[in-house]
Parts: sequence; C-alpha cells; structure tokens
Amino acid sequence: MPSSPLTIAIDGPSGSGKSSVSKAVARELGLGYLDTGAMYRAVAWHCLDQEVDLTDQEAVAQAARDLPLEISTDPDDQTLRVGGTDITSAIRETRVTSQVSTVATNLDVRAELRRRQREIISEARDERGGIVAEGRDITTVVAPDAEHRILVTASEEARLARRSTELHGGADADQVEATRDQIVRRDRQDSTVSAFMEAADGVVTLDTSELDFDQVVAAVLALVRGEVEPAQHEEEPATSPDGHAGGPA
Repeated sequence: MPSSPLTIAIDGPSGSGKSSVSKAVARELGLGYLDTGAMYRAVAWHCLDQEVDLTDQEAVAQAARDLPLEISTDPDDQTLRVGGTDITSAIRETRVTSQVSTVATNLDVRAELRRRQREIISEARDERGGIVAEGRDITTVVAPDAEHRILVTASEEARLARRSTELHGGADADQVEATRDQIVRRDRQDSTVSAFMEAADGVVTLDTSELDFDQVVAAVLALVRGEVEPAQHEEEPATSPDGHAGGPA
C-alpha cells in the first residue's frame, strides 16, 4: 500500500489490454481495482433482464439511477451483483455485449455512472490506499485529478488479434474477421461521446502494439514508480459531445 492515497487512471480502446493490465498493476501495488466498463454492462444486463426498451433513453437512464449495483474492487475477487444476483459472467454474454454501446452512449446514464465511479474511487483511497480505475473516459472525465493518467493503446491489428484470442481462442484470419465488426463498431459508437483514441493534455500514452502482457505491466509500473520519464501529450484535451474533455467505458 502506498504511503499516501493513489489513483491510477487507465484509458484505452477495446482490445488495448487495459483491463487485464489494470488488474495486474492493482494486484502488484496492493490497490483496489475498478472496471468501469463492467458498470455499463451491468446497466445493459439489467435493462435486458427487466425488458426495458433500450431505445427509450429516459427509461434506460432511470434504470441506471435505480440500479441496485454492488461491484467488488478486489483485483483477486472481481464480482458484480445486481439486487443480490451475481452477474459477473452474465455481463460478458453476447446479448449484453451487442447492446452495451447503446447504454454507454446515453449521456444521462454516463452522468449517473460517473457519479458512482467517483464515489468508489474516493472510498478506495480512504480504505485501501488507492485504486487502479480503467475505462474510456477515466483519465479525462471521471478522474482527471488522478496522480497517474495513462492511455494504453495499440494498433487495430494488435487489438483485433488480442480480442479474437480472448473470444475465440485464436487469431487466424477467420477468427480475427469475426471479431472485427465488434471492435470497429464499438469504437465508432463510443467515439460519439468520447475521444479515447488520443491522449488528452497531461495523459501519458503507452503503445502496447509490440509488447506482451508482462512487458505492458512492467511499463505501467515503471511509469507509476517514476523509473522512466513519461512522454506526455502536450495538446489541448479533446472535448466530447456532452461538453466534457476526454473519452466511455
């Protein structure tokens, strides 16, 4: 546990490796871990379970506000419950994955989940000494004052290969092509509410295209521990359509 509270915010597109890397970094540093994307998936699951019309933006927003969500911040015990029901695995099902962008592009849903995410981060700083929080707008909108803000990115080819291996167990041409639509479509939809492909001012970019998992974890830890001089983006931060800088879950 660090001597003073620490928040590490890790942003990045689908398939960049931010989730698995964030969890490993949290474990190494003895910090909490928050997967903000899982919270959007939980709202999508809840709407499907309760037969909420996903095209009715106000109904979906109200479902998010009423959601009885419990999310673990233990990197070794990632559980997600809604109303006492464990949905940790269910939120990864195809039916949820195919609808999560509809939820994540709802600005009222985003506002509600940002509020909850900030509360979780604050509690983890008090109770665990800090947290590694990851998501597509975590470095710019949710936790712009984090001690460390990192954009983990990779080439489209690398991201497709990683997600294909995760979903299909391999990355041959057919498996990659089966994954392409999901990755490209998700990026396109989510880019309407966030600019997550380029780092905002003060956010360190880490290109992982040529790195394996252990190398990425080591690179993030080196940045956090001050073992390397970070190359920060110097331009003005991008602004999302809802008026906030940065980029969704």
